[in-house]
Amino acid sequence: MLGKIIEIKDTQITVKLEIDITTQASLMNLHVVFEDQGKKQVGEIISISKDTILIQILGEFIGDRFAPGFNKKPSFKATVRMISLEELSSIYGHQQIKEAGYMYLGTSTLYNNYRINVNVNDLFAHHFGVIGNTGSGKSFAVSRIFQNLFSASSYVPLKSNIMIFDAYGEYTNAFSNLSSTNPNIGYKTFTTNIKNPEGEILRIPLWLLDVDDLAILLGVDSASQIPILEKALKLVVLLRSDNKDVLAHKNDIIARAIMDILMSGKESTKIRDQVMAVLTNFNTNELNLETPIIEPGYTRTLKQCLFVDKSGKMQDVEVVVDTISKFMIENLELKTPDGTIPYTLSDLEKAMDFALISEGVLKSDKVFDNANVLSVRLHSLVSSDYREFFSYPEMTDKATYIDYLMSIPGTGRKAQIVNFNINYVDDRFAKSLVKVITKLVFSYTLELRRRASMPFHIIIEEAHRYVQNDKDEEILGYNIFNRIAKEGRKYGVLLGFITQRPSELSETSISQCSNFLILRTVHPRDVEYIKNLIPNISEEIISELKTLQPGCCMAFGSAFKVPIAIKFDKPNPEPLSNNADIIKLWY
Repeated sequence: MLGKIIEIKDTQITVKLEIDITTQASLMNLHVVFEDQGKKQVGEIISISKDTILIQILGEFIGDRFAPGFNKKPSFKATVRMISLEELSSIYGHQQIKEAGYMYLGTSTLYNNYRINVNVNDLFAHHFGVIGNTGSGKSFAVSRIFQNLFSASSYVPLKSNIMIFDAYGEYTNAFSNLSSTNPNIGYKTFTTNIKNPEGEILRIPLWLLDVDDLAILLGVDSASQIPILEKALKLVVLLRSDNKDVLAHKNDIIARAIMDILMSGKESTKIRDQVMAVLTNFNTNELNLETPIIEPGYTRTLKQCLFVDKSGKMQDVEVVVDTISKFMIENLELKTPDGTIPYTLSDLEKAMDFALISEGVLKSDKVFDNANVLSVRLHSLVSSDYREFFSYPEMTDKATYIDYLMSIPGTGRKAQIVNFNINYVDDRFAKSLVKVITKLVFSYTLELRRRASMPFHIIIEEAHRYVQNDKDEEILGYNIFNRIAKEGRKYGVLLGFITQRPSELSETSISQCSNFLILRTVHPRDVEYIKNLIPNISEEIISELKTLQPGCCMAFGSAFKVPIAIKFDKPNPEPLSNNADIIKLWY
């Protein structure tokens, strides 16, 4: 017996000690049990003086099961003692894994290396966050968690689908040898290093992307730009071929653009110059500046009929209008691509040019300035090395592509962990890649006949750089991460955010996380954010977060009945996240 209760205030209880505290090992943060008429309640020691201890009530035992929270506080006559090992196992979990569905996470920092084993469903059936400053051990923790998950002697999750967006290329060193423990475990890496690839170069079939994906890739910043992209998508498949129907559609687009110019009411010289500019850049074998206009007794070209006389008039404007109108098609209907016809970035660029004139950008300088930026960005993508990421070599559908992502090349064996090394592209483009691939996976799960029958875990390193409060909600009507955070569990898509700046993440996304592993965090803004993010977190725990050793964390959430201080084993092998050895490199 530790002593007697002398004060009960809110959820804290003061106990006057009846033991000599100076002869005891440290009792700080250990658990005590209040027993009263067969009822047992549990608390944590949060403060110690020479003759008293302050205890925070955590929960109570209902039979042999521990339940967080409580309905009634202990009475003054309750006995106070240290928790037993058997009782502790009801809170921290059993020391030995006796059945499938549990995994070893780490050891308690309080109870002599007590093994913390967690229920896999409780941890991985929810979104989670790993938070900590640089150097706190986030990469080590994540590496160790998945090494533990796949290195168990039994109960290996061979049907898992784990995708890691690796901001620094750290994790290949930690995961590439997993198959040595079990030949059925597969690890695969995609790289964005085009010049010296250390794995497969990441390639995405362009025809599997929809208008929202293109909006993300091209950095759309106004909802008024979306119709241009929609029109380009509808035109891209059409413009790939040269059959009779396609030629008629091309002629129709060019003719409508010219007709808009002819009817604009501008000066004849401006009309002439704009029509010639359109037909110089966009033409077919049937409709171009040399198109013959046949009249009784003579034949002239379309270019000759655009002549403006000395008085500033285009005498043959009616002839031009009549000729152009013959190329226009009534009730023209274009269909959105369904992913069954492949096309390239160059095909899309041509379609974009036609979409621009089709949407009337030549009639308004304001419309031109707003829409032409898309053409410029697309041309920059086509002209850059990044075009390689969309040069998929063969026709594929969405299901086949997802299967390709999760398969070991050359063997066809399944990969349980796929690493996307996005270290070799700039942040803006990396962010686009993360969003596009994540959305592609989510849309695939939406189409599965059995909902949530193929779960995917999407782990995002440096998540604060990619999961932000963007303008996507305003322009597209949703942010893909926010949508998955709110709806993903129903379809088996779970997010894992690894970040040093939780306050910079999308608030909607991180608020949906059910589990948090928080390593050392000292930035005042982030500490305050964590304090408001996690319910019932005490000031004592907040203080502890600032002084945690590297590789140690405070664990909160549905996988943990109470906040637990955990120390992770050193990963073997380690991720490539060490600091530069200045002494070795300098001397």
